[in-house]
Amino acid sequence: MDNTFRTKSGSVQGCRASAEVVAVLGVPYAAPPFGAVRFREPLPARAWSGVRDCTAFGPVAPQSAQLPGAPAWSPGDEDILTVNLWTPAPEGGRLPVLVWIHGGAYTFGSSAQPDFDGTALARAGLVVVTFNYRIGFEGFGHVPAVDATHYPDNRGLLDQVAALRWVQENIAAFGGDPGNVTVAGQSSGAASVACLMVMDRARGLFHRAIAHSAASPCHTLETAAATTREIAASAGCPATAEGLTSATPQSLVLASDRVVDAYRHDPASGSRHYDPSLYAPVLDGDVLPTDPLTGMAAGAARDVDLLVCHTTEEYWLLDAVGSSAKVTTEEQLARFVEDFNLPDGLVAGYRGAMPHAPVLDVYLAVFGDLLFGEYSNRLAELHAEAGGRAFLSRFDRRRTGPDGVVRAWHCADIPFAFGNLDTDCLAFLIGGAPTPADHGLARRMVRAWVDFATTGDPGWPSVGGPAPRAKVWSTDDEPADDEAVGVRALWAEADFPVLCP
Repeated sequence: MDNTFRTKSGSVQGCRASAEVVAVLGVPYAAPPFGAVRFREPLPARAWSGVRDCTAFGPVAPQSAQLPGAPAWSPGDEDILTVNLWTPAPEGGRLPVLVWIHGGAYTFGSSAQPDFDGTALARAGLVVVTFNYRIGFEGFGHVPAVDATHYPDNRGLLDQVAALRWVQENIAAFGGDPGNVTVAGQSSGAASVACLMVMDRARGLFHRAIAHSAASPCHTLETAAATTREIAASAGCPATAEGLTSATPQSLVLASDRVVDAYRHDPASGSRHYDPSLYAPVLDGDVLPTDPLTGMAAGAARDVDLLVCHTTEEYWLLDAVGSSAKVTTEEQLARFVEDFNLPDGLVAGYRGAMPHAPVLDVYLAVFGDLLFGEYSNRLAELHAEAGGRAFLSRFDRRRTGPDGVVRAWHCADIPFAFGNLDTDCLAFLIGGAPTPADHGLARRMVRAWVDFATTGDPGWPSVGGPAPRAKVWSTDDEPADDEAVGVRALWAEADFPVLCP
């Protein structure tokens, strides 16, 4: 197989990821979103002459995070809107395409994370695409209009649309079928998938969708504008278009971190105290006309097949890495219930399902289902009720390691679904070196993704009623824990989507 491919902007040369797969990395899909076009819709990538060396990932979007095994952002990096591809097919092939949107609370992360390497999925029969998009204030901060100049909200979503358009125009050159594209993501990447499903601008750019642990909050315009005022005050600039465009990307990243830290240290700051994510898709009435659950219920995406998954113990990861407030007393738990306006009896119901658990575990179970588990369930069910086809699954793989039980927590399912278990920097997520049973689970999850992307059927029955049993992913020697199913009824009175105040 030749390592050189022709895109509409110019020729690119990749490298061998394995004997059967070529990786092409860091291909621009849009122009650098800085300078005079900062905070604007993405523009087409500039054409180039000759053959572009695409054997390394492109720069990541502005952020302060330094994730294991992935490059960090460097101030001055501007050509951040790039795609990466893994293909097993010679030119002219027509393989199904999977386009991956990374997560990271709309604030951090990149397509260069080692768990998103597409080699195993490509070897199994897909053309895999990952990409970077604007995050943090650059991607989701509200910039007030000035004179006749409008700065769109949801620029990160607009970047995602631009990447999907690039796939439509170029994927055939890499052996992919533009008529069979699945968009997939996890956490804020999965929530982005849900947003794309109800966005007119994304219609027709993909045909199936995979959402793992979709994060629930959207923001109103009022919330987004209030956040802008906080960020601007921290950055020492006016909360105006002129003030914000004059602030450097680095100054807005650092200002965002300071605002987050203030929420973390203020228990009286309401819902943002517990996990202060400042950014989310904005219900602007234009790019995002409605929240995903409302749009799904109205049948906005009934022609798109949907595969949903969440983990059994989502929020334990956020506690383990220190990004969530500790709730260890009854008084703190009562304040948490009040801050999120949770239904009466919800916490008591969880206590009944986990009678010997400490307060912290009850809090983590409720918060994980609030932000990820129950929201994911409702995405699938509302989509099915509106006439779409949806499949529901739950990741429940656990094992006992040197430090105790390794939980089925947020992000742990992704190395299995990508077939990437042997990377050292992922050992924390899966609890050490993978076992033969782990590799067997990974093969089954990879096959489900490939089958769904190919035919729309992952291998189990679709959602057909108000409370379907999910497909449970676990290793063969460990039984599934059905406690998560038993608490579903407790959420019947909860108001979704969760809109941050």
